Amino acid sequence: MDKDRIVGSAKDAAGKVEGAFGEATGDAQTQAAGRVREAAGSVQNLFGQAKDAARDAGEAAVDYARGAYDQSGETLRGGTQAVAKTVQDNPLGSLLLAGGIGFALGLLMTRPRRPPPRWRYYG
Repeated sequence: MDKDRIVGSAKDAAGKVEGAFGEATGDAQTQAAGRVREAAGSVQNLFGQAKDAARDAGEAAVDYARGAYDQSGETLRGGTQAVAKTVQDNPLGSLLLAGGIGFALGLLMTRPRRPPPRWRYYG
């Protein structure tokens, strides 16, 4: 709980008491001062609640990010193990697949560049 919430609640309660005392005694100035103190306490309490909510949201975001990071390592390990098992089960197919991917990449990298098209304006 934030310090502003505690202080705001105390000011709010003191303002209510002061306003009620001013109303009971018929003193308009005391009554008005009590209402002002009550309003200031309410605002400070709301500010403390907003700070608490922001802190809670930040902590929740950090916890979510930490959990996602921890899960990503497990997912990567699981994928690596699945690939290793596939290669062990079918080494020839894996070798042919890797060779085909390498051949396709080689063709893409050694292909001559085409010149940019020439634009002609017939007007």
